[in-house]
Amino acid sequence: FAEINEELMKYSQQATFYSSLTNPCTRFVNSIIYAGVALVGVLLIPLGSLTVGGLSVLLAYANQYMKPFNDISSVVTELQNALACASRVFALMQEPEEKPDDSQQLGHVRGQVCIRDVSFCYDRSHPLIEQFALQAKPGMRIAIVGPTGCGKTTLINLLMRFYDVDSGTISIDGTPITSVSRHSLRNSFGMVLQETWLKSDTVRENIRFGRPDATDQEVIQAAKSAHCWDFIRRLPKGLDTVLREDSVSQGQKQLLCIARVMLCLPPMLILDEATSSIDTRTEILVQQAFDTLMEGRTSFVVAHRLSTVRNASLILVMRDGKIIEQGTHQELLEAGGFYSELYNSQFQPS
Repeated sequence: FAEINEELMKYSQQATFYSSLTNPCTRFVNSIIYAGVALVGVLLIPLGSLTVGGLSVLLAYANQYMKPFNDISSVVTELQNALACASRVFALMQEPEEKPDDSQQLGHVRGQVCIRDVSFCYDRSHPLIEQFALQAKPGMRIAIVGPTGCGKTTLINLLMRFYDVDSGTISIDGTPITSVSRHSLRNSFGMVLQETWLKSDTVRENIRFGRPDATDQEVIQAAKSAHCWDFIRRLPKGLDTVLREDSVSQGQKQLLCIARVMLCLPPMLILDEATSSIDTRTEILVQQAFDTLMEGRTSFVVAHRLSTVRNASLILVMRDGKIIEQGTHQELLEAGGFYSELYNSQFQPS
């Protein structure tokens, strides 16, 4: 990072220097031209070849002629920035189109997820996930842990089909996810992410984002399950309060996102550091609510705080896109491998 940052600083300084130099240089050249016209005019006037009025007109013309060059040089940096932005827009327009959806819909989902020999990378020169395999039975709680950049969130993106796999298959209840519509696939999952996403609307509409037909009573019950009903009642208009950027804290935003999932009750769950912005006391309460919610539902829990995955049915330890260890919390601790190192780095070994 230090090397890349140093290189960025060097190029930034050069860009700032040259862009700052362009306009003064143009004005300097223009001033020399202006002075040259004035000097020639002064020499020609005594000879009778030019009048004082003629010199004034020539100087005025010189100013008018040089003005466009001054204006262009003052915006050359913005022009270069615009060209760089335009190249990104054209690159986006030239991206291959997303594969059209299949008309088949996922019916009643039991939650059996089979990932077989999946490989995927964002950049062909940097392999990420290779020959990944996983068999999740209905109702299993699967925790995915590992260092940053090991492919945890990428795996979630593949499950939700935000990206299609390069090779291999992912199937739900025996049906490949590429043979069903994205809408029906994503309706089968409930997601709570580390980064909250709320729209500028009332609290009520934000909670029932996934179930627009939900009644107020159902919304209130979901809010109580997520332990956010107390602060909603204290808002100026309760459920009718319009949320803005500074209306609620980061932790409260995350609780609203959790209430949204509590309302939908999807057959499968994805929790990506879902309690990262919540205080410890509320986290314990929400964790209990999640335990109830995950009962009988296939769940994928991405976690950095290993205290949240102790009760998982299966813990997958990932590194460099591969599963290097798997088992229950106790089995992995007793194995004394990478998971044990991660766990003991966060807690004192007992």
